[in-house]
Amino acid sequence: MPQSDTTELTVFIARRDPTCDECREELGAKAWITLADGGRALCLSCADLDHLVFLPSGDAALTRRARKHSRLSAVVLQWSRARKRYERQGLLIEESALARAEAECLSDADARARRREREGERRSELDRDYLARFALRVREQFPKAPSEREHEIAEHACRKYSGRVGRSAAAKALDPGAVQRAVTAHVRHRETNYHELLAAGLERYEARDRVGVQVREILRNWRGS
Repeated sequence: MPQSDTTELTVFIARRDPTCDECREELGAKAWITLADGGRALCLSCADLDHLVFLPSGDAALTRRARKHSRLSAVVLQWSRARKRYERQGLLIEESALARAEAECLSDADARARRREREGERRSELDRDYLARFALRVREQFPKAPSEREHEIAEHACRKYSGRVGRSAAAKALDPGAVQRAVTAHVRHRETNYHELLAAGLERYEARDRVGVQVREILRNWRGS
């Protein structure tokens, strides 16, 4: 797979059945991965990109505006057998950026229809009973978290694709460590400037170190300790 000649983040739709070199999960056919130093394959969860949503290519105005509003984005590429090259499939961007771009590009009625369609697709990916139990565990471990935040964390963690932390074997058993990792990832993405650090070109480990103190403090407050 080629390396980008810019600082732009790149995600590949794999040609084979890769294994994540960090979490060692077998990702399956056509998994979405990114490449780290030395060509190591990382799943989107390990690469801290699994919170982003996919915007397919085709609407230049929507893509341009969504990219402008998203603090972090990644180009998605797939190998074309016919053309013998990687071709752009779209962007991974923040969901809030996509909603804002849709509102700018479309009439209110069209924007609401597209948002309902996207939300319907998201709901179809979720195991509702599992989500409720995961959310309950989040609230039990972090009783001082903001209201309703446990449902947002559970929904993100419990998606059935992309190797999200909620779908690991430990998370399926509602292991406290898996719940902790899901909440930590949420805090990192929602409560710090982690996205901006990645977009500026910092490696994941350096960016995580920069926001580490802030993340730990928020977790302590949410636990009530």
